[in-house]
Amino acid sequence: MKRQHLAIILATVAAIAGILVTLVLLGNAPVDGEPRNYTYNVVNVYPHDKSAFTQGLVFEDGFLYEGTGLWGQSTLRRVELETGNVTQLYSLPDQFFGEGITIFEDKIVQLTWTSGKGFVYDKSSFELLQEFDYPTQGWGITNDGSRLIISVGNSTLYFLDPETFQPIGQVEVHDEEPVEELNELEYINGSVYANIWKKDRIAIINPETGKVTAWIDLSGINDSENIGENVLNGIAYDQNGDRLFVTGKRWSKLFEIELVPK
Repeated sequence: MKRQHLAIILATVAAIAGILVTLVLLGNAPVDGEPRNYTYNVVNVYPHDKSAFTQGLVFEDGFLYEGTGLWGQSTLRRVELETGNVTQLYSLPDQFFGEGITIFEDKIVQLTWTSGKGFVYDKSSFELLQEFDYPTQGWGITNDGSRLIISVGNSTLYFLDPETFQPIGQVEVHDEEPVEELNELEYINGSVYANIWKKDRIAIINPETGKVTAWIDLSGINDSENIGENVLNGIAYDQNGDRLFVTGKRWSKLFEIELVPK
């Protein structure tokens, strides 16, 4: 009988221990629906043109494509990653303040800030092929292979037809509340990554629902140059090499980073 009692006691203790472990694990797990949080490791650092007021950034075919802003200084450029050298450059007319860019098929689409005017270029030659109009400001732009996705400085992502440039939908970006001042955008593996104006954070967004699924905290990545309006802005992704790049306005460095769960 003593042995039976001992066996029952041990089994009860084991069961209670298992319940306690489960409760601890549940307490440490993220609550369902809450965004994940990441910090970063710097994998590589590359030179970046310190005069470039970065507004849009894309990586394709081994090169960075960059759109820059400011009145009288706005450009579209092709840049060598390793050296930071500009190998091709198109200067926008002085009346346009350049904003985000995206590559759609064999074309580059570039927005402007307050002019309500966008430009379409041949990706290889930078020949200006087309202009189009839109009724909002232009901030960031990316695409998911079938739609252009743009930000205009508020909490809304707008979807445009890539052939007609007509609106075909929109979604409000939210966490616990709307996420305002969405800026430069990059579409990565089904999610939209968005800079937030003057914040050291990137939001990872479900473009179908607008829900922020994760935040990347990039605090400290370039404090010496992250001053005034020279803020974090510019996200590019190397699909083939699975590399993520970030930079900022008038930064002398471009960073390849890997995400680290907090």
